Amino acid sequence: MEDKEQSSYDSSAVALEQKHAAMLERLANRHQSRATAKPEPNSSGSTQSFLSQFSQSKLSIEAQISRIRTQPDPPKKTDLEAISLEISALEKLVAENSYLLPPYEVRNSLSAITYLRQTLDEASAAVAPKKKFAFKNKSSKKSAASAPDQKNEVVSEVKSNKINAGLGELGFRDSSAAPGFRNKDKEVLVKEFKRGELDARNGEFTLSNLRDCEVRLKGCLRAVFVDNVVKCKVYVGVVMGSVLIEGAEGCVFVLASHQIRIHNAKNCDLYLRVRSRPIIEDSNGVRFAPYCLSYRGMEEDLAEANLDEETGNWANVDDFRWLRALQSPNWSLLPEDERVGMLNISNAD
Repeated sequence: MEDKEQSSYDSSAVALEQKHAAMLERLANRHQSRATAKPEPNSSGSTQSFLSQFSQSKLSIEAQISRIRTQPDPPKKTDLEAISLEISALEKLVAENSYLLPPYEVRNSLSAITYLRQTLDEASAAVAPKKKFAFKNKSSKKSAASAPDQKNEVVSEVKSNKINAGLGELGFRDSSAAPGFRNKDKEVLVKEFKRGELDARNGEFTLSNLRDCEVRLKGCLRAVFVDNVVKCKVYVGVVMGSVLIEGAEGCVFVLASHQIRIHNAKNCDLYLRVRSRPIIEDSNGVRFAPYCLSYRGMEEDLAEANLDEETGNWANVDDFRWLRALQSPNWSLLPEDERVGMLNISNAD
């Protein structure tokens, strides 16, 4: 009798365990389906609700940037920072809703955010280049008169770009006429941008087709374009606009900039100080760490370019080829025990 009762008890326990296991499996499958499923555009109001909120915020930011362009007085630093914070909030909104949205909506939203940051940078530089971003200089009246036209051309060019797949469409415009280092192999390349030399037509620099080179750019620049560099060490002082990298392999970059965008990079380490979130696309094996460059006068350059405060964005990377809510496998943080120490290039020739 006792054996029968024990047998019945054992059978009940096994059945309960099986039922419990099945329940856990159903819950796990439901969670996995929710994480990986592509929602139907019209199956829920979630997508429409997000798009409505996103559109309203985007229009508000665009209106504020437009006011900055047209107002007679230069914008205050707090105004620019407020707009930047609103763009960051928009990024957070996309991140929080990414698992609910179709992939193309995520891509379109991220592209719109990139365009907003580009437009804010261009507007800021266009309306207040001398007071906020440039050194005092004795430029000619002719140069001063031509500067607004050139800046308007840049803004128009950015607007005409459909920010989509390639980095070229993210703003990597033709830089063949800009000064730079090109077609070098196993050389140490040094350029210093001195105070008073930076004007509307000076300050863009190109690094193209370099192999096994060490590049040291000291001072303040407007933009840096990097194209096809292999096994190079690139040390850059302060960039008041964008750094655009198109093709890099086995390189080390040390950069301070308002905006950094990277396309087709493989096995590179980047030490950054950046105002907005770095963007990668079609890249893998890239690792990030905080900025570690030093030279005489760097603190003044960082303050002049509004980069004197560490934002921590070096660790907040957006991968345009990874639209899931999970961490992208294409980038990682560089372990502290593998990072280089402070690099001082004050006396580097």
